[in-house]
Amino acid sequence: MGRILAIDFGRKRTGLAVTDILRITANPLLTIETKDLLTWLADYFAKEKVDEVVIGHPTQMDGSDSESMNYIRPFIGNFKKQFPEMPITMYDERFTSVLAHRAMLAGGMKKKDRQDKAVVDRIAACIILEGYLDSLR
Repeated sequence: MGRILAIDFGRKRTGLAVTDILRITANPLLTIETKDLLTWLADYFAKEKVDEVVIGHPTQMDGSDSESMNYIRPFIGNFKKQFPEMPITMYDERFTSVLAHRAMLAGGMKKKDRQDKAVVDRIAACIILEGYLDSLR
């Protein structure tokens, strides 16, 4: 059984999270510059067995796509061209940044660390992955 990788896609930075090999827990992985994402994914897929990728689906409060989808759709198209056998699933990412900030507060992170957007992106990816795993159960 392979891992599930989650992507919190951003125009500049992208947060990544991954499950353990048993798919029980979601763990923040890293934040990477978006321009390097496909290359990084190719390297990661060569080293780790990944069975599925989950990407955050940014939506408005009414459930319609947010403006960010204009940047995510081309990425998904490029992803499918480069990794045609890899399943990619979109999962609602509403409120993940808010939840990430709350988790950092609850975890006692210092204000300076909470202002690091790369940390927020990783934690948001982890929240997306946790939600997706919960939906499977």
